[in-house]
Amino acid sequence: MFSDFMVNTWIAASLVAVVAGCIGFFVVVRGATFAAHALPLSAFPGAAAATLLGVNQFAGLVVFAALGVAGISELARRERHEVATALCLVALLGLGTLFLSLTSEYAQSVYALLFGDVLGISEAELPPLALMAVVCIAAILLLFRPLLLSAVSPDLAASGGIATRLTEIAFLGILALATAIALPLVGALLVFSLMVGPASAARALSARPAVAMVLSAVIALVTVWAAVALSYLTNWPIGFFVGGLASLCYIGGRLLK
Repeated sequence: MFSDFMVNTWIAASLVAVVAGCIGFFVVVRGATFAAHALPLSAFPGAAAATLLGVNQFAGLVVFAALGVAGISELARRERHEVATALCLVALLGLGTLFLSLTSEYAQSVYALLFGDVLGISEAELPPLALMAVVCIAAILLLFRPLLLSAVSPDLAASGGIATRLTEIAFLGILALATAIALPLVGALLVFSLMVGPASAARALSARPAVAMVLSAVIALVTVWAAVALSYLTNWPIGFFVGGLASLCYIGGRLLK
């Protein structure tokens, strides 16, 4: 479990968990769970485009996540936010279908990006992963007050000089970057549960925002560690354990409350 090739897995899983836990707190507070579900799926076609063009998959994930943010932000000015998110998701998934149909070398990579490939993290992938994780956490800490205030009371935030639209774009940008970080490890279908489950449990356990965010990161970290260990011992998919444990975290938090 702690052999050389597993060290990269533990490091990457820890980075992803901390980032997902921190941004997940704001996903829950802002009621942005649909966006947290849609952005991983809309970023996923970026990997298909990168495979088709023969470039780094992470670059494709970041570009398409950014397109998702731009599309949601622009469409939200004309439509309800959930409608804008759905329209953007449908458009990007349509592009993903096209890209996948044009290449014959995607099967395994597509499966990995949908459900995660915890044992496929190489040592060369750790430095950029760590850098992106630091950028995400730094941005969250820097924007902690505007993100929180605009979620609790947009009118009060606006009266206090906070640009609520720019704050929303910044939040979606951080969420998109966190998605691109987590996608190769836990997959597009499980990023959502890793962000929402631990954060919901943390919110149930504490009403203090800073404490709840730290608790969310800790719960996400324990969840991913347990999922990696159980996946290694049973040879079952890590996605199953991430989703199941995240759900148990929420149920446990509600019961303790």
